[in-house]
Amino acid sequence: MLRSVILAAARSSKIERLVGTAPVSRSLVRRYVAGETTADAVATAKALAADGLLATLDHLGEDTVVAEQARATRDEYVRLLAALEAEGLSGTTEVSVKLSAVGQRIDTELAYDLAREICAVAAESGTTVTVDMEDHTVTDSTLEIVSRLREDFPATGAVLQAYLRRTEDDCKSLATAGSRIRLCKGAYKEPESVAYQRRLDVDRSYVRCVNALMAGEGYPMLATHDPRLVEIAIDRARWFDREPDSFEFQMLFGIRPAEQLRLAAEGYRMRVYVPYGDQWYGYLMRRLAERPANMAVFARSLWTRS
Repeated sequence: MLRSVILAAARSSKIERLVGTAPVSRSLVRRYVAGETTADAVATAKALAADGLLATLDHLGEDTVVAEQARATRDEYVRLLAALEAEGLSGTTEVSVKLSAVGQRIDTELAYDLAREICAVAAESGTTVTVDMEDHTVTDSTLEIVSRLREDFPATGAVLQAYLRRTEDDCKSLATAGSRIRLCKGAYKEPESVAYQRRLDVDRSYVRCVNALMAGEGYPMLATHDPRLVEIAIDRARWFDREPDSFEFQMLFGIRPAEQLRLAAEGYRMRVYVPYGDQWYGYLMRRLAERPANMAVFARSLWTRS
């Protein structure tokens, strides 16, 4: 119930304005968001690399409604990739791109063209792109675009969400040689007809998907903060004779940082998902929905607003 309320709030412009004026909101946002500028994102990636952590940078901007916004997002990723290369971070840092931010809901061909330009610059810079997944209404469109991108840029990553009932089959079909698949639980409110609703069912699906990815020939990227699922993933890697460099863990910036360092220290590839930009509200609310315990901090920030 609480998760549904939070996700509903994510769509409220009134609550967004309230959060934006709360005095503690900025400190809460800084816990999960690197900052608003390219320089902020690069500085965070550099600090993570110094700690032995990989990174993937996401420029927040999902509410793209006109083509000019989509092209501006493309331009920002071009600037970001140039800055990463200039700082020598291309070997440790990739970028994550939401197709909605480059026009998917306007024109799928526009989204493909702009994503392809980003992939081309990433390849020239010596890094890669992972295409984020959003709600179930764009799953087929997103996977189709990723498939097209991989024709020229085979390292392009895809994201699958374990709470969708279809995902185990998607994992089996997509875990091919050279593929990069990020597996996460999912953070959008979805109907029961397409998504598991109980946490236990989502966790069980996640484990089945881990098995499918580990059994395949691709490169699994396991996005979870759940200690049980981390340990299960390590066990499954051993079962399938996976070397530590043949898969990676991913966690969100600001969540379980000590665990991120521990996994890296134990020799696992550990990548931190780092968002940046001024359109942080929807992202923040989904993070709260994933971890409702964070609502106590969030509520305090609202009650003390000036």
